[in-house]
Amino acid sequence: MSLFVVMGVSGCGKSSVASRLAAAKDGDFLDADDFHPRANKAKMAAGIPLQDEDRAGWLDTLNEELMSRAANGRDTFLACSALRQLYRDRLSAGLPNLGFIYLKGSPEAIRSRLETRTDHFMPATLLESQFSTLEEPTDALTVSIEQPLDLVVQEILSRI
Repeated sequence: MSLFVVMGVSGCGKSSVASRLAAAKDGDFLDADDFHPRANKAKMAAGIPLQDEDRAGWLDTLNEELMSRAANGRDTFLACSALRQLYRDRLSAGLPNLGFIYLKGSPEAIRSRLETRTDHFMPATLLESQFSTLEEPTDALTVSIEQPLDLVVQEILSRI
């Protein structure tokens, strides 16, 4: 059984990659956005970046969900920004085997993705705040998203 957080800034493809990984491993897919309280979603939709205090309860809820998934023994892939080390530490509390998969891309490539996305509450105007918050992980499996989605997923599957 494996637990992974597929992480990166908004628009890097976390949900697409994590859902495909879960399907390939016959595991479970979770989207951290589904766990945000309404107030957080409303702030982001209004173009207001979340602060650490906005994320604290959300991260604790995600950690509890991951703990529950670890207990049921199924492979689980959580799509979650996990931008700062503090957030990754909070997500992995009590889960020493939680792995992180960092989807890395240039601001230009990600901005072009965000500008064409119509089905998400997070506006492209918040991308700069995402990159300024991002603390690139040193202990994650890092994969470039500047290649086709199928190749991203294949690379990850070959490395996990």
